[in-house]
Amino acid sequence: MAQPTIEPADFLGFNPLHPSFRQDPYPEFGRLREAGPLVRTASGTWVTAHHQVAGAVLRSPAFGHGDGPSVQRRSDPNVPPSFLVLDPPEHTRLRGLVSRAFTARVVERLRPRVADVVTELLDDALETSRTKGSVNLIEALAYPLPVIVICELLGVPPEDQERFRTWSEALARGLDPDFMMPEEIAAKRTEARGHFVEYFLELIERRRREPGDDLISGLLAIEAEGDRLSVADLLATLILLLVAGHETTVNLIGNGALALARHPDQLAAVRADPSLAPSLVEEVLRYDPPVQLTGRQALTDTELAGHAVRRGELMFLLIGGANRDPAVFDDPDRFDVTRAPGRHYAFGLGVHFCLGAPLARLEGELALGELVRRSATIELAAPAPTYKDNLILRGLAELPLAL
Repeated sequence: MAQPTIEPADFLGFNPLHPSFRQDPYPEFGRLREAGPLVRTASGTWVTAHHQVAGAVLRSPAFGHGDGPSVQRRSDPNVPPSFLVLDPPEHTRLRGLVSRAFTARVVERLRPRVADVVTELLDDALETSRTKGSVNLIEALAYPLPVIVICELLGVPPEDQERFRTWSEALARGLDPDFMMPEEIAAKRTEARGHFVEYFLELIERRRREPGDDLISGLLAIEAEGDRLSVADLLATLILLLVAGHETTVNLIGNGALALARHPDQLAAVRADPSLAPSLVEEVLRYDPPVQLTGRQALTDTELAGHAVRRGELMFLLIGGANRDPAVFDDPDRFDVTRAPGRHYAFGLGVHFCLGAPLARLEGELALGELVRRSATIELAAPAPTYKDNLILRGLAELPLAL
């Protein structure tokens, strides 16, 4: 097995490969925060777990993804980068085109369908738990719900949904920084993108011939109106929406269910007051966010937190650390579903604020709210659930629960 040639700790200031970090990264984030608002690592990169500094970077036009390699930019001959890793004005143009077919009204229209899918999946999950003593909630609810929803939103036929799993997991793993990327993982990422490109090219042509009430047809209609949305841009956007549209929500639901299992007092609070479901989702997003880290480059020489940051230098923003900054959140390591809505960065900030945030919130609210309402209990059936090997996306590989 090929190994990374650079020690990740030299870039990040912590070892993301240590088993204890995988189970609980937040003590390491706290240590870095205590070291200062902006820490220079052995490799010369910058790292922050401070809420104020991370927010300043996310908002500032002095930082972006740049033209060179960044933590989330990938060179791929099959398709250009998605707007996720582009800077204005190109980011603004592409995001604007997508947002016209991905509005809050479209998301709210999905509420009855999302509720129906949650009911169907929970029926099976509860029955499995009753007959077998426990159920893997990732397989039973957290994974299938957002996959079904995003595929229906895009216009992907139901019979094609299962084939995406391996491809999507390869791309999600491939989001991690290149210095953590063994060669075989990078190869799987490239292979997966190739599969997605081949699949979506065929589906795009099908939707050109037979438009439907779906996002692909909507994007093609925008293209037909004269706006410039090349096939390559469309491919990059569809891959982004499919992967980002479910991988992060899988983690939101899984991390939320785990938090409830580990905090029975908070589970009892939501049982007593079901209207806390939206607040529960916001607290999960703060307390154990699906996206733990994001990267930016300095686009110009600038000053940040008393340090001179040079053009081209790389900045790692530890979202999981910023979300537990005691300067912003009282008793930040406490999971509290009654906490007043705060300024967490689970969906980012500024021009790259997550386009799918309304959909993720809707799915999380209905999934976790119904799980609490319908289950007799939510108890761990394994002492230490296993996590995926990802760094940027924090999520469980499995979550055995007795319901």
